[in-house]
Amino acid sequence: MEEEQKVFGIVYESPDAEENGTHAHELYLMTWDGRQLHTHGFSGVTSLDVGHRHSYAGVSMPAPSGVPHTHAYSTITSLNDGHTHRISGRTGPAIPLPGGGHYHFFEGVTTVDGRIPHSHSYSGRTGNEIQ
Repeated sequence: MEEEQKVFGIVYESPDAEENGTHAHELYLMTWDGRQLHTHGFSGVTSLDVGHRHSYAGVSMPAPSGVPHTHAYSTITSLNDGHTHRISGRTGPAIPLPGGGHYHFFEGVTTVDGRIPHSHSYSGRTGNEIQ
């Protein structure tokens, strides 16, 4: 017999649903099997491409504390040179901090946008966990 896991969360309409011409929902988890979930803040600056950079900041999607995990993340860059880019992906695994808590590395390439179509690379590490 499988062990029952208790999950608590909020269902909301996916922000990408309209872009893809579909109707979808995402689940924003608050607890998983009784474990409290946490998030991480992240921010940085993209690579210099086509004569400009973009800054970005956001908060990761939640994940359970105390188990091996990664986080999904997504945000929009600052407006620069008349356009923005979308940043999204999944962090690497948790890396413990000496005083407690942990952080994650992340990296990727933005969407292609701009009057001269281009993308930017980005990378960084999240802040410590936010309960």
